[in-house]
Amino acid sequence: MTTPQVTIFAIFAVVMVLMIWGRWRYDLVAFAGLIAGVLAGLIPAEETFTGFSNPATFIVALILIVTAGLQRAGVVAMLTRRLANRDRSVPVHVGIMAAVGAAISGFMNNVAALAILMPIDLQAARKAKRSPTLTLMPLAFATVLGGVLTLIGTPPNLLASAFREELLGEGYRMFDFLPVGGAVALAGVAFITLIGWRLMPDHSGGKEPVDSREKLRDYVAALVVPEDSATIGKTLGEVNEVAKEAGVRILAVERGGTRHYRTAPMLVMNEADRLVIEAGPAALEEFRSGLALAFPEGDEGQTVPDGSGRLLVEAVVPPVSRLIGRRTENVIGQGRIAGTLLGIQREGQTLRDKLGAKRIRSGDVLLILMPEPNMADIDPSDLMVLERGGLAVTREKRLWLAVGLFAGAIALVTAGLTTMATALSVVVVLYVLAGILTMEEIYDHVDWPVIILLGAMIPLGEALETTGASALIAEALGEASQGYPAWVALLLMMIVTMLLSDILNNNATVIIALPVGIRLAEAMGVNPDAFIMGIAIAASCAFLTPIGHQNNAIIMGPGGYRFSDYWKLGLPLEIISLAVAVPLLLVVFPL
Repeated sequence: MTTPQVTIFAIFAVVMVLMIWGRWRYDLVAFAGLIAGVLAGLIPAEETFTGFSNPATFIVALILIVTAGLQRAGVVAMLTRRLANRDRSVPVHVGIMAAVGAAISGFMNNVAALAILMPIDLQAARKAKRSPTLTLMPLAFATVLGGVLTLIGTPPNLLASAFREELLGEGYRMFDFLPVGGAVALAGVAFITLIGWRLMPDHSGGKEPVDSREKLRDYVAALVVPEDSATIGKTLGEVNEVAKEAGVRILAVERGGTRHYRTAPMLVMNEADRLVIEAGPAALEEFRSGLALAFPEGDEGQTVPDGSGRLLVEAVVPPVSRLIGRRTENVIGQGRIAGTLLGIQREGQTLRDKLGAKRIRSGDVLLILMPEPNMADIDPSDLMVLERGGLAVTREKRLWLAVGLFAGAIALVTAGLTTMATALSVVVVLYVLAGILTMEEIYDHVDWPVIILLGAMIPLGEALETTGASALIAEALGEASQGYPAWVALLLMMIVTMLLSDILNNNATVIIALPVGIRLAEAMGVNPDAFIMGIAIAASCAFLTPIGHQNNAIIMGPGGYRFSDYWKLGLPLEIISLAVAVPLLLVVFPL
């Protein structure tokens, strides 16, 4: 081996060890590896940051932003109302959630798909009084499987397309992954639904799951029935059934100065009625968005306009606060803090009446509806925010607009009328102009560590090729499969890629493996497409460890999983993925 080859192998070995160790963040490790490659002369100084201008890196960022817009427009709330049912059996629930997770992961970042569905799965577990351990890992693995359906489903697919474009002059189209990826996802979801969930342990000790928001007590708040609310014409009894599903307790209905209590179930709801309810912030927002109710604001009868960019913020009054002793009406809305006071908790009790006249005490917990920009104005010495960033109020009236714009972009890309980067860029601009997202939210929802990882690892991956290191690896794999059919080399390449992906970030893995696979295909004189797509699929199918994929790590805490729990479902799932993918790759992309 030459000195440059030894050096690039050494850099990759150190990067891999440090990523596995986890002492430092993976983005820092990747960036340090990039700088080491530049200092060693393996990467020209003028090409140091070319990875950040790579289309794949830019598309990943755009997908995260568009996904945030879909969430903010009410996709989560809509799916929750349709998917969370306490009466479903575990296999039926797992089958529905896994199918939905895989389907939506094909059209958005699979980490974001899990972020949408995980709260729904946890809520379903609470309602059914069972541990989320049974269902959360199957859901996470299904969202990973769904990423192999389309070009934009997961970053490895985008990277594979970029490599193919450099090699053959044309990248993959939107649904080129579907014949093989769809079969892999279908087989995986079927296994998860019928058998896989039964392999899950139960570390809950019989305790019911509780999320961080439920640890806080409920508030008493009011919601107004606007002219377009789904409650108009319904009886109070019917609305109360919806409230129970959301974990909300209706205390009374106020109409024309008269308070009707929930003991009047046949009362028909009218415009301008006020529902007095008791709920936590998450349940309050789920109930409000589900029935298109409105938060009251300002003078009697005024409501918060849809799309105004509000947050539900819980804040505790510290002992040194300058607000102690002042009336809430003189502090919130009119004075120091912009917003609307919705509820107060004091010494374990929920205050119910005349909140504006209450004097603030040390230890009070306030639920405030406030404009997002005003979050920065809160002085921690006056109020300590309990949930970082607050709970975003859904802009449900823009739901179908958000979905329509995104679907239109996908249609244009599928028809070959524009590139993915251009289409998603247009969607982002239109989301801002339509009030679906704010400029602040755009920057907040980009996963910058992932962007740094991609930008740093792409030049390092290219250095494998320029130094001839990938040719050495390809030669070793070629020798190992010598005398055997070409599909054996493909299978070995995919197994090596899967094992690497189980201990490394899948983006880093595909960048390392693709040059090797392409070189191996060229050396054997066979179709490189089977190797390129096989590597992309194998890099995504990392199920043996919690560090193999971000989704695996995300569920570890909420599901109560241990490191040793993953292989029980992950190993058979990886074997099934290989057994389905390899034969289909030979059919779709004959060697």
